[in-house]
Amino acid sequence: MLEHTKKHPTDSVQICLTGPAANREKAIRAMKRLGFTDTSGSVPWRDAFPELEQGSEAGHALRGARHRAELTQARLAELSGIPQRHISEMENAKRSIGKKNAAKLAEILQLDKRLLLG
Repeated sequence: MLEHTKKHPTDSVQICLTGPAANREKAIRAMKRLGFTDTSGSVPWRDAFPELEQGSEAGHALRGARHRAELTQARLAELSGIPQRHISEMENAKRSIGKKNAAKLAEILQLDKRLLLG
């Protein structure tokens, strides 16, 4: 069985500030006291994972949602009526998901179909 990861707060906000360089550290300390996190050293995920093919985000979303639902490709194929080999090809960015299949899969996997239309 898959483990659930820690849920991030859904009411968070990202703030970008401009001001004097001399007060940078002071501003960061003040924001940390309010519960903010300094992410200035973070890297965009596309830069961190260059091995992920451009345009395969929908396939990764499909695979992740399927794993979260604890379904095999074969079981998802049974539930959706989409051949298992097509699901494999969608997950590996060898086949586009398409609007019709995205709607079917999103309903089964309980997610927004727009995630599958990348």
